Amino acid sequence: MSKGLTSRSDDYSQWYNELVTKADLAEHSSVRGCMVIKPYGYSIWEKMQAVLDQKFKETGHSNAYFPLFIPKSFFSKEASHVDGFATECAVVTHYRLKNDGNGNIIVDEEAKLEEELIVRPTSETIIWNTYKGWIQSYRDLPLLINQWANVVRWEMRTRLFLRTTEFLWQEGHTAHATSEEAIAETEQMLNVYADFAENWMAMPVVKGKKTANERFAGALDTMCIEALMQDGKALQAGTSHFLGQNFAKAFDVKFTSKEGKLEHVWATSWGVSTRLMGALIMAHSDDQGLVLPPKLAPIQVVIIPIYKGDEELAKISAEVEKITSALKAKGISVKYDDRDTQRPGFKFAEYELKGVPVRLAMGGRDLENNTIEVARRDTRTKETLSRDKIADTIEKLLKEIQTNIYQKAHTFREEMTTKVDSYDEFKKVLEEKGGFISAHWDGTSETEAKIKEETKATIRCIPLNNPQEEGVCMVTGKPSKERVIFALAY
Repeated sequence: MSKGLTSRSDDYSQWYNELVTKADLAEHSSVRGCMVIKPYGYSIWEKMQAVLDQKFKETGHSNAYFPLFIPKSFFSKEASHVDGFATECAVVTHYRLKNDGNGNIIVDEEAKLEEELIVRPTSETIIWNTYKGWIQSYRDLPLLINQWANVVRWEMRTRLFLRTTEFLWQEGHTAHATSEEAIAETEQMLNVYADFAENWMAMPVVKGKKTANERFAGALDTMCIEALMQDGKALQAGTSHFLGQNFAKAFDVKFTSKEGKLEHVWATSWGVSTRLMGALIMAHSDDQGLVLPPKLAPIQVVIIPIYKGDEELAKISAEVEKITSALKAKGISVKYDDRDTQRPGFKFAEYELKGVPVRLAMGGRDLENNTIEVARRDTRTKETLSRDKIADTIEKLLKEIQTNIYQKAHTFREEMTTKVDSYDEFKKVLEEKGGFISAHWDGTSETEAKIKEETKATIRCIPLNNPQEEGVCMVTGKPSKERVIFALAY
């Protein structure tokens, strides 16, 4: 194996960057700001995708696909939306290259597009332009569509998975007859994301609403799930937007109601991206490598033989075959690594780095004693167990590991959530401890902007079902009815 990782306490950012590349998840590409997601990393994303896709279908949504290119004129139809994305847009201006006669390939100046095309930063405009032809009557509603796609947002500073110029995501876009239905949809999809984060990613999240300053461009309301990473910074893990009638009016999407009236539809959009991969890594992993929750691990169990000679290997392999079959019958993904090109110690380190939840090792003595060594990735403990009903033991162990990883992250978040009542205390906690800071705020954009400018901390969300509590803003002393959550964020 290559040299170990930088420790999290020495340099968290360096630790993260090294882990992403050394665990074979992704690497920087030759295109500035873009990444190559490697097979092991992509297999984790595929597992995420499969679970989410199933959840979307269970809630009545269908997948579709819309163009990567969006006419520039579409963006100017919804003013706040274009303002929100204008500085991040990649623009296609020409449609042909040519040889300049000296062996150089150049842009053909005569092949200029009549109208520039924007490379999709998000799809509201192209989708709402399409929906105009799909929706005429209340019978066409609700329209519940999801798209799995790539998007491009021109980023100056990039980091693998967390912020890249091109990334993968899903974006849901729905149309409804009433605002109540659209708001219910916005909330439902937020709950889908929260359920996925907590029960599959083993990552506790706070569900809340964004402030007006932090809202999605063109939305009336943005709901989010916020997670806390091990360095005490927050990460927005998913958003769900109530768009009101803004896009319906911009693209003239109307329907005839049951009462025969012509009305604009109500809209939502919601999405999560490959940023979830970054969240998964930073929420759980340690100085030895990845720690993957079993539900999302591409390999849940790895079995490594320790043998002297081909004859002993053949006997071990015959026993492993029985275990492998029993595990697969329970839907558990298992890999038997009998490569003779690497020593067992190398393999142990490799699978530890890759976060495989359970490692089984079997040697000559285990053969005689009907035992097997079982090592857990989450606690880094190991014990020798009987091979009788080992598949049942492993099945229970995987559930235990999933729960333990969540509990550890939850305990950390609770310890890293601090209530403060003064601005000085706020700044002290932010500098010395970090994490989520629960504080009163006067509800104004001016105070929010001042805090962000002076401390770089932002209001991550106003938690849903927030306890109403009389207090005063820590900055201005003006009355406040509830606390909000601040943090430094990715």
